[in-house]
Amino acid sequence: MESRLDSVVYRMNFVPTVFSARQFVNHKHVKVNGQVVNIPSYIVKPDDVVEVKEKSRSIPMVVEYSQNPERDVPGYLDVNSKDLKGTFVRIPKQDEVPYPVVMEPNLVIEFYSR
Repeated sequence: MESRLDSVVYRMNFVPTVFSARQFVNHKHVKVNGQVVNIPSYIVKPDDVVEVKEKSRSIPMVVEYSQNPERDVPGYLDVNSKDLKGTFVRIPKQDEVPYPVVMEPNLVIEFYSR
């Protein structure tokens, strides 16, 4: 889940919420390796560069939130918040994922195996 484009955009502090990240990607405001991608479920690979398009950098929500983020950027992302650009360094380990609750993968697997 953490390698989805909308999650990466959210974790890089380009937008304030996961929902706004999904919409932001849908509206073609994001580039991956220089190409516009508008699929929120796009899987970002290690060393992919994710950036906000030049024209989209002046959107008030992006300007405000990138200058005053409320979250820390996880260690598996390398972000330049001034340029609104970042690199997905590696796939995170389970203990690196900043969830507000403890996940139990075995319960997720059990749920979806039905």
